[in-house]
Amino acid sequence: MIGTVRCCFNVALLTTGIALAQPKTSAAGDWQIIKVSGQDYLSVENISRFYGLPAGVVDAGEKIRFETIKNPLEFVSGSRETMVNGARSWLCFPLIEQGGKYLVSRTDVAKTIEPLVRPHRVPNVGKVQTVVLDPGHGGYDKGQVSRYGYEKDFALDVARKLRPLLQAKGLRVIMTREGDYFVPLEVRAQIANAAHNSIFVSIHFNATNDDPNATGFEIFSFTPRGAPSTSDSAVASSSVNKQPGSEVDAQSMALSTCIYHSLLGHIPEYDRGIKRARFAVLRLTKVPAVLIEGGFLTERGECKLISNKDWRGKLAAAIGVGIENYRALGKKQPPMLVADYRKQIKSAPIEPAIQDGNLKEADSSLLDLVGRSAFLAPQHASTPSQRSSLESAPIVP
Repeated sequence: MIGTVRCCFNVALLTTGIALAQPKTSAAGDWQIIKVSGQDYLSVENISRFYGLPAGVVDAGEKIRFETIKNPLEFVSGSRETMVNGARSWLCFPLIEQGGKYLVSRTDVAKTIEPLVRPHRVPNVGKVQTVVLDPGHGGYDKGQVSRYGYEKDFALDVARKLRPLLQAKGLRVIMTREGDYFVPLEVRAQIANAAHNSIFVSIHFNATNDDPNATGFEIFSFTPRGAPSTSDSAVASSSVNKQPGSEVDAQSMALSTCIYHSLLGHIPEYDRGIKRARFAVLRLTKVPAVLIEGGFLTERGECKLISNKDWRGKLAAAIGVGIENYRALGKKQPPMLVADYRKQIKSAPIEPAIQDGNLKEADSSLLDLVGRSAFLAPQHASTPSQRSSLESAPIVP
């Protein structure tokens, strides 16, 4: 059954517990909620009118690329894939067609499109004094392996290059590990949760057994309550609704937006998109948190790039610019988009970070916080997979 409910109300009520900014005119808030099988949807036309942004829909199976997009909002029929202001993103639920209209879930309007289009209007956004950098893996957990080295070492090097750039901007930086040792996932989250006005940025590199030619960047924030993760192809609504959500979901998506646009704008890698996952380090953090996948160690050309210290310096610098743009959201300043960065770097290319800092064991503040025993490597001879190490920590109610 399909029903249409015409609603004119403050869009903070669009979804229970999800706030959207008040439109400039009452006409813009004239939402038409369409019921499909008991679920709430809004038409692409309605969304376009509210934001004042042209929107388009391409046929199922058609590839949308930065070079070919015509509108700030581009959707794919029957798919969760979308392009928002030049960066690929993934909806929680597929675009559907009913009665000659293309429809987006009410959850996605509030939880995906709003923080991507207007991150500077997200409540309490940009409040950051401390950046917790989390180099993935470490110690016995090598992460992914390439012909040039280990993921754990590349991730640590990027974090060490990024730290002085953030400190130069007046930010406090805490590293979850400063050397080649393993830190339990729940401890990494605990470090972030204990820091004042912090954000959490986990740095990883990708791999796949399915496609040796897979390349590109992607970034993850925590999956909203009642929604499937991007990698979930089919999830029963009953099981999805049991999964916990996050009180800082919108801020995390805004952080994803700022960092990802900077990555794509500065480094010409394939755009795999802004995604959602329930990785342990995202699930257990109570502060805005993202996990960056900085390319594939299983692709011949990309793994060679990742092994280059100057390229890792550029990656660190691009992440730093994105974090600085997130902090500027607190002043209600819209972030730079991928197209803005690409225009800017034609005249002033981003410089790689060349400061490496010194390797050292976990500093005294971390030891005081979690205790020395938390940093002792378990007696494991095997190397866990990336997926199991990311998701192995228990769900906390």
